[in-house]
Formats: sequence, C-alpha cells, structure tokens
Amino acid sequence: MDTLISKIDVDNIDMEEIKKQAEILRAGETVIFPTETVYGLGANALDEEAVSKIYKAKGRPSDNPLIVHIGDKKQVYNLVQSVTKEAEIVMDKFWPGPITIILNKKDIIPKRTSGGLDTVAIRMPSNKIANALIKEANIPIAAPSANISGRPSPTRAKHVYEEMNHRVSGIIMGNDCVYGLESTVLDLTGEIPTILRPGSITKEQLEKELGNVQLDAALEKKEDNIKAKAPGMKYTHYSPNAEVYIVSGEQTNVIDKINTLIEENNDKNLKTCVICLKCNEKQYIGKTICLGETLEDVASNLFDALIQADEEKCDIIYSESFTNEGIGCAIMNRLLKSAGYKIIGA
Repeated sequence: MDTLISKIDVDNIDMEEIKKQAEILRAGETVIFPTETVYGLGANALDEEAVSKIYKAKGRPSDNPLIVHIGDKKQVYNLVQSVTKEAEIVMDKFWPGPITIILNKKDIIPKRTSGGLDTVAIRMPSNKIANALIKEANIPIAAPSANISGRPSPTRAKHVYEEMNHRVSGIIMGNDCVYGLESTVLDLTGEIPTILRPGSITKEQLEKELGNVQLDAALEKKEDNIKAKAPGMKYTHYSPNAEVYIVSGEQTNVIDKINTLIEENNDKNLKTCVICLKCNEKQYIGKTICLGETLEDVASNLFDALIQADEEKCDIIYSESFTNEGIGCAIMNRLLKSAGYKIIGA
C-alpha cells in the first residue's frame, strides 16, 4: 500500500497537506495523525467499511471499541442519545484535552466503531494538527493508537513511520506528543462517573468537578476475556518484545534487587534494560533508560522508553514502580498491562 507522508509543524500548520490527508479520510481510507496524548490511526467513524480498515491495519480484535474524535463540542449531540449534566461539565472544563467520555450512542454510530456496544467513546483533542484535520475532513474520526495491536503506543513520528508505513493510506508526521499516555476514559452512562482507563486527567481532578468518581473494578483484574467497555482494558497491552517486570518495594531495596537480577541475566547472556527516574539511573549496573524527574515526565516518556528498549534489542526490562496517586494511577495501569502484571517484590 502506498502511504502519503506529510511532515507538518504544529506551530506552522501546512493546510495544503492537511487538505490532502482530509480527502483521504473522506474517501474511506486510513490516516495516522498526532494528538496531545499519542498518535492516532483514524478513519471515518460513521463508515463501517472505513473503520474495518483500522482493525486490519492494527491487527486489532473487533470487540475492542474505538474512540471517536471530534472538532467541535456541538458534534456530540449528533452522536449520542442524550448529553448528561456530568458530560456537559467535563466538556466545559476539560475539552479540548486528554479525556474521553462514554455515552449511549445513536444508531448513526456503527457497531464496528463501538466494538458492538450500545455506547460510544468521544473526545475532542487539543492538538492543533488533529483539530485542523478533523475540521477539514468534516467528519467524526474513529482513532485508536497508531500501533500494531498490543504494542506500546507511539508518541513520536519516527515510531509511527517505522511500524505503520505501507499499512495505512496517510501519515501526518508532526511533533512529539505532550502527555505520552492515552486519554482518560470516563463512563457517564451509570449513576456514578466511572474511570475505565486512567490518564492525564486524574480521578482527583474529576472529583473536584463531579463529586464522587470511581475506578472500574476491571482495572484490578488480570483477565483477557473481559468485555472491554473502553480501549486498553484487556489484560495484556502496551507490550514490547522484551519481557517486562515491575520491581516494587523500598527504593534502596529495588535498586539492590534489580542489580542482582542484572548480574544473573548477564550470566545467562540476556541483555537487560532498566527504566527508571533520573535520580536513580547512575545506581544501576546495566543499561538504563531515563524516564525523567517527575511523574509527568514518566507519563510522557514511558511508551518511548519501552520502544527504545526494543530498539536496543533487550531481552528483559525492569521498571521501578510508582505511586498510584494522581497521574501515577495511569502510569501504573500501563506498566502493569505492559508487564502482564508480573511484579517482583524487593
């Protein structure tokens, strides 16, 4: 498949290139584009055949719902049966931005877009390139992360190009993604707003606006056969080729434990990589990939670090563990799924 490549600077958007890619979308084909979270693989959300091409390009199970991206808040009313008071609050407070809301869908949304569910996930991205593309195409765009299903989500244009060139009809190569983790997914179809996938908009932030907000019980389950109500809810996800382990405990114990494991792996001729905070990287005896200094840095760099470890042809990746508070909840959610919930106590 020939792929049209458009290199676009988010601070100096080339509308001619945007128009070319928008035409591809209107023709029922697939286009990859940057958002503020991760790169997305988009197609016309209202065209079942176009959406099928997303699943084919990703190798994605058809029961995994897609997020519909819009360019104007008013579009929500055309796609769902009713907009709840809580939805209006979230839209006013956090859109455009990295949060997805789930509402009961109208029939205009094909079952293939919603993963067979009667609900639909919708968000309005803040990335200027994404916004320009959606508005120019003048259609809602269904878009999961632009990677082979189960692999780490791409946050840099080069990763998209290396993995997805010739699998889609168009790729917009823009700037690196700001947040680095997929959007928070908030189910607003029940009595209590429920987070199905944690992200950069945290439970604490949502509680300030909505009152009681809960985490979905499935986030604690190590199962692959659950009925996914949102993207990323399956057990194994975001996985590099290397085996990933999370090492948990007091920091000095974690460092000692990982260094012992590195020595054991060296004896077995296994290449090891450690992903860690900047303050700890010089304390490890093997290859390290720095995640930064803050939790926001970790969120932004996590997927890139997993991809980089694969580029280094590592056999095993050890990761430090992080708090479950604030954005740490989203970080640990992605790490646990990447590791298949493999945790080593230190």
